[in-house]
Order: sequence, then C-alpha cells, then structure tokens
Amino acid sequence: MVCKVFTLSTVILFTACSAFQPSRVETRSASVGLPAQSRPVAGQIAPAGSVVSYADTVDRVASAVVTVHAARRVRAAEQFQFQDDDLFGRYFGRLPQSRGEANPPMRQERGLGSGVIVRADGYILTNFHVVDGAEDISVHLIDRRDFKAKLVGADKPSDLAVLKIDATQLPVLEPGNSDQVRVGDICLAVGNPLGIGETVTAGIISAKGRFTGVSDGSFEDFLQTDAPINQGNSGGALVNTRGELIGINSQILTPTGGNIGIGFAIPSNMAKTVMTQLIAGGKVSRGQLGVTVQMITSDLAAGLGLKSVEGVLVSNVADGSPADKAGVKAGDVILDVNGTAVNEVNALRNMVASSGGGNKVTLSISRNGNRQQIPVTLGEFNVNQTAAAAGSGGNPPNSSDRLGVTVATLTPDVARQLSLPGGTAGLVVTSVDGNGPAAAAGVSKGDVIQSVNRQPVASSADVQTALAKLGDRPAVLQILRGGQSIFVAVRLR
Repeated sequence: MVCKVFTLSTVILFTACSAFQPSRVETRSASVGLPAQSRPVAGQIAPAGSVVSYADTVDRVASAVVTVHAARRVRAAEQFQFQDDDLFGRYFGRLPQSRGEANPPMRQERGLGSGVIVRADGYILTNFHVVDGAEDISVHLIDRRDFKAKLVGADKPSDLAVLKIDATQLPVLEPGNSDQVRVGDICLAVGNPLGIGETVTAGIISAKGRFTGVSDGSFEDFLQTDAPINQGNSGGALVNTRGELIGINSQILTPTGGNIGIGFAIPSNMAKTVMTQLIAGGKVSRGQLGVTVQMITSDLAAGLGLKSVEGVLVSNVADGSPADKAGVKAGDVILDVNGTAVNEVNALRNMVASSGGGNKVTLSISRNGNRQQIPVTLGEFNVNQTAAAAGSGGNPPNSSDRLGVTVATLTPDVARQLSLPGGTAGLVVTSVDGNGPAAAAGVSKGDVIQSVNRQPVASSADVQTALAKLGDRPAVLQILRGGQSIFVAVRLR
C-alpha cells in the first residue's frame, strides 16, 4: 500500500491515515469488536478490577461512521525499454503503447478512508487528504448501502472536506465540545482501518493542542490519542464515552507506517466551524492579524522585564496589516484575545483564524511593562501568502565582544543582497564566536540585528551602549532572519 508519508527525522514519520492504492477486492467484517476497558469516574480512581463495556456507546455512533472510496485516473508508467527491441517483438509481439509513444494508457488508483455523517440529509465530514484529487467518490454505509458522493467543499489548511450523498433520515453523529476534553479522558476511534471493515478501538486523550506541520502546516490544534489508528482510519470519528464526536482522525506518528499509539485527531470545534462554512459557501473564511509571533522563554521574559512567562511575543508586524493599522508593535507581548489567555503561537493563530476576516477582536498586550487593550479589525487570510527568503552578506566588520559576534553596517547594497525591503536598518552579523553567548542563543552569520533591548542599533558602539544598561538581565536582540523578525535572549558572561 502506498501512503502519504512525511519524514520528521530519519526514523520517525508522520503518516496521513489514508492512501490511493491499486484496485482490490475488500472484505468487510460483519461485526464491530471492542475490548472491555476500565473507566474511572471523573475526579476518582476506578476500583481495582472494575470493568465496563462500551457496547451501548458503539451502538449509538457506529452507524454514523462510513467508509469513503475515492478513485482517480493517472497516466501509466512507460513500458520497459526492451519492448521496443526487434528481437523482443519478433518472439513476443508488440505491447500497445510501448516506450516512446505519445499517450501511454491511463490507470485507476483507489483510495480508502472513513467519514462521519453530520446531517441526516446526507452531509458527511472527512479528511481533505482522503479525497484530494479524486474524480469519483463513493460512500459505503454500515447497513451495506452504497452511494455516489459529491464533493461539497474541501479545505487543505485544516485537512477537512465535506461530501454529500442523495439520502435522507440518516443516523447522525453531531460534533461535541472538544474544548471540554481533558487529557486522560477515555476515547474511542471508529473507522475502517486497512479496509478490513468498520472497527472500534479504545484509548485515552494523551495531549491537546498538538502541531505536526503536516496537513499543510497552517491550522492545526490536534488532540493526541493512543487509541489505535491505522491507514483507512482517516476521516473517522473520535468519540468520548458518552458517544459525542470530539475529533476527526487524521494522522499518526510512526517509524514503520503502522500504529505505535501516537495518533492525531482534528478537534470537533474546529471541524464544526470549517464544516459549517463549507456547506454554506464551499470555502472557509479566516481572520488574519498580520504579525509574526514567537514563544516567550524565561530568558526573554527576564530580558523584557515581564513578571512571569506568559503570552506570545510579537517579533514582526507586516506593513499595512490589520495589526499595523491598530498600532501593534514589534516587542509587544499579546496576553489574550477577547479575554481568552494566549500562551502558544499556534493557539493565537487558531483564535484569530476562527474569528473570521472583517470581524473585530480585542487584544490585551504588555508593552514596556504596561498592559493595554488594542481593538483590531481582522483581515482575510490568504492561503497563498509566502514568506520572502533572505541570503547573507557583509561589510567591513566591527566587533561586539560581549555578544561574541562581528557585525557590519547594513548598507543599501547589502540589504539588496539579503532581499530586504528598502529602508531596513541594522547590523549584519558577519561572524560568530562558536564559544560566545550569542552562539549559545542561536545567533548565526547573516542575521541582521535591528535592536538591543528595544534600542535601535546602527553600529557596534550602539550595541555596546545598549548592553551597558542591562545589569544582570539577558540581552534581547531583535533579529531579521530569513525574511522574518524574531527576538532572541542572550545571557551575557
């Protein structure tokens, strides 16, 4: 089976749990099996030896989970070269469409995944990667009925898609509130792994808010579970013991392509938002703030004079963006959005996205130790936006000994070599002492230092002056790297 695999390292792979594969006959099981599991009562430890069956829960949800078959036609590979050989043709005859012919034949590939019926009139939620590129989609229900399906809408950033079949009075599994899910909650995964038929597995919620960067890397907020998930489970249901849909199974982390107990599901609240918009208009609208943010470390918090390690740090504000128009500045710390605390980069992005373009949000920020509220009218997220890449360059150097770097003035010529916007100011790092404090903090040759502790720098003397005011605090450098502005905390010796 060929599957969509994304390498995380030389041994660990992120795998989308469905794949296009050659046509084959599939045998579906006639029953749904489930091992007995212990279920602790909230806030209590389950008595030793206590067991409970989830058969009633499975009875309620299994009929709303379907198998999705997707097919597409692809150009067949060219035939082996020896087929054109005269000796081969003399003894075996010519095969049609041999090597070198203009139009080799098409062949059909089939994909297998799962889906969840979300409306009684035939709307089904599944993964984008299950139906990506499909020309023919069909749905198989647990009662053995088969339907042709129409793709209503697909959203690659969230890895979700909505299908429609011509049927009514279908069993429905409505999305629950995934925000109320707790790490340690028991959950059940329902789908069609490896084409063997509808199957239920059990586990717990292992973590929340996971980001893998695989779907598209755009909008991820996965629930992690150890409930066994395998290829074919993609698009299937992750439910709690009350039979509420809390997630759509999407990915696994594996060194082999098989389940090792690390699976990821799209939270039901995100799925519901995307699903509603796809059904209404076939596309998803997302809000955009126009900032680049980074996590705050304890060193950054100390360097910025924060009382605690909280919020996310704004490292860059795009010119003309909603944040720029509202007065947000690089170096601001965003503490909450509409009263909801923000402590992770991905959490902020998802909050802003779900608010929708054109809507207003209120940011609570900390600037120079002072807390203030900033209202922002969000822009519309453009999925095709990309960050500009930067090169490296240099000019006659100056030494910044305390940091352990050598810097040069950023001239217009150097700025052009680095593909930086006109008017960009700062100092180019031309060399880094491998044993110095800047190297320990991750500063690299080619970085552009724009400020030290919020003081703009245009010479080595400016750097030394800013460092002299620090006392025992870490130095906070604002750096341009790869077209993006980030803050780096450097602990001086």
